Amino acid sequence: MTILSVTRGLWGSSHPGPTVVVTVLTAALAVSAGLGVERIALLGFAVFLGQLSVGISNDAFDAERDRAVGRRDKPIARGDLSVRSAWIAAIGALVLALALSTPLGLGLLGAHAVFLAASWVYNAGLKATVFSLAPFLLAFGLFPSFATLAAPDPELAAPWAWFAGAALGAAIHLTNVLPDLDDDARTGITGLPHRLGARPAAALAAAAVLCGGIAVTAGAAGWQPEQVPAVSWVFFVLVSAVALLALGLAIRARSGRVLFRLVMLAALLLAAQLVVAGGSLAG
Repeated sequence: MTILSVTRGLWGSSHPGPTVVVTVLTAALAVSAGLGVERIALLGFAVFLGQLSVGISNDAFDAERDRAVGRRDKPIARGDLSVRSAWIAAIGALVLALALSTPLGLGLLGAHAVFLAASWVYNAGLKATVFSLAPFLLAFGLFPSFATLAAPDPELAAPWAWFAGAALGAAIHLTNVLPDLDDDARTGITGLPHRLGARPAAALAAAAVLCGGIAVTAGAAGWQPEQVPAVSWVFFVLVSAVALLALGLAIRARSGRVLFRLVMLAALLLAAQLVVAGGSLAG
């Protein structure tokens, strides 16, 4: 294999969409929280490498399963990337991610380490259990604190931001696995969404997003409705409308791509609402 083909295989195995989204959201939260350019760049690069390690390790762990179900979208299953190369890249990216987190403070290093540990534990097998949601609640509950812990005066994010982050993580997990439920079932992956079923999982994800939107709107304004800025109300209305529409479709036994996309849209709007409220993240 050439260096170019291995690089392409690694990028394809990194789950590029989620990797880019989490990295951009990290940088956006850091900008909103008022961090300087150097800290934003260092934090963004550290998170990017961490997400590469998570995505590539996921495909390395799942190599046999992906081959069994003929996943042609997976470079390892296609034979374009060896499992050995994937493990070397995943571990290397993990070490570099933690190394780059260190200059931003021990608090950020600890939070990023917990985030990545939860992600790797999920990949290693927790996703096949009823506790599959737990790593997402922990990792994304911590996630808003990346911006506040990377600041010159580090502190954890406010409780409402923890709740909103956990709600976002729940929505991501419950929704992200929906397109792969059948393939997962064939290879013994029976996490919480698989046990719930597609529509109940989508309904729970939509409800989580709605609760997260309420937490951001009220929490960022100090739980004083009259202090909520107009832009926050706009995002809350958008998040609520999309989440309630998805919830209604799920309750009415509707499923498919429309429901999947609606829940993902609601989750993205919640992420944007968190960014808008970034100046109030500190606890």
